[in-house]
Amino acid sequence: MTHAKRLQSLLLGLSLTAFGIGRWATAAPAAGTYPGTGGPVPFEMNLQPPATQIAHEIYDLHTLMMIICLVIFVAVFGVMFYSIFKHRKSLGHKPATFHESTTVEIAWTVVPFLIVIGMALPATRTVVGMKDTSNADITIKATGMQWKWGYDYLKGEGEGISFLSNLATPRSQVGAPGAPPTEKRGENYLIEVDNEVVVPVNKKIRVVLTANDVIHAWSVPAFGVKQDAIPGFVRDTWFKADHIGTFRGNCAELCGKEHAFMPIVVKVVSADDYKAWVDVKQKEMAALADDPSKVWTIDELKVKGEKVYAANCVVCHQATGKGVPGAFAPLDGSAVVNGPKADQIHVLLNGQKSGKYPAEMPAWKQLSDTEIAAVITYTRNSWSNKAAENIVQPAEIVAARK
Repeated sequence: MTHAKRLQSLLLGLSLTAFGIGRWATAAPAAGTYPGTGGPVPFEMNLQPPATQIAHEIYDLHTLMMIICLVIFVAVFGVMFYSIFKHRKSLGHKPATFHESTTVEIAWTVVPFLIVIGMALPATRTVVGMKDTSNADITIKATGMQWKWGYDYLKGEGEGISFLSNLATPRSQVGAPGAPPTEKRGENYLIEVDNEVVVPVNKKIRVVLTANDVIHAWSVPAFGVKQDAIPGFVRDTWFKADHIGTFRGNCAELCGKEHAFMPIVVKVVSADDYKAWVDVKQKEMAALADDPSKVWTIDELKVKGEKVYAANCVVCHQATGKGVPGAFAPLDGSAVVNGPKADQIHVLLNGQKSGKYPAEMPAWKQLSDTEIAAVITYTRNSWSNKAAENIVQPAEIVAARK
């Protein structure tokens, strides 16, 4: 019984020491600085340095659990090997004849119970904290789609800002099926975007998540955040960044062919810089909010449509409009693109599952009326396409939405 008490004291002491080591290991080197890069680094052996209080707690729990497991492993196997070595037959030891020791039965029931309780209490506190999305300073809606993220600032400073976030790594660095890349890969290969999520430091940010096609997951390891985005459901998570910097993550659910090409980038800035960003972004949105009653020339629509196509369509349908054989439909020579424009408008607004290709064409209602009109006009006048109805005006998209 004396040995059992000593073992309990040893385990408790090592557990408390491990918790202290975890806190020390994650301490920032200096006030106001962040010890990591905000994203993955080569040969990284542990979790990314935490940038939020929740991430710190997760890191500490990880360290604590690993050391508790190590202590249990060493204790159990140490006792086992010691017993085998010191009580082997060659030394003249004979097997004991006792059976069902009450002391041993109590010890190996109570000790694991205490260990589990000691592990469960801090873990439960952290899980409860992760789910508390109340009293947020800013609420952002993140919509997962194949294969990009859409963001809408719903509440707080910046309310009304909306944009799509696409992979910024050029295809020349990625290559294509059967074709190697033609350009050297950059430092942030596959973890860079054209539109970053910008938030102020030391503010609680609530992220409301959903998806418009399949299950995605919004994950930023440095924030300790990973939450599934499920079609037809609304889920939420939160973070409060302690450091200014750029933090990177990825979709963490296998969502299709381009799953690896939908990164998440969150830029944490000072309060003043955030106000300046909001002002610039709101002015940009006001400038892009074209009057849907405006009549555009075909050349104006083609120029604008090419930009919309490059930002949203080129991943699946390719810059040549040839699509990907067996995966995505070609637009060059397409019967829909060259046919009545009402059919193509319907596909853009409502999506389509033809059955000829494994990937479903998603709905693009999040694009503005002018953007949809422009991209349809661009595809009808590009490559070998020579559609009879070769121009679509924004007013036609407005009518189709009703």
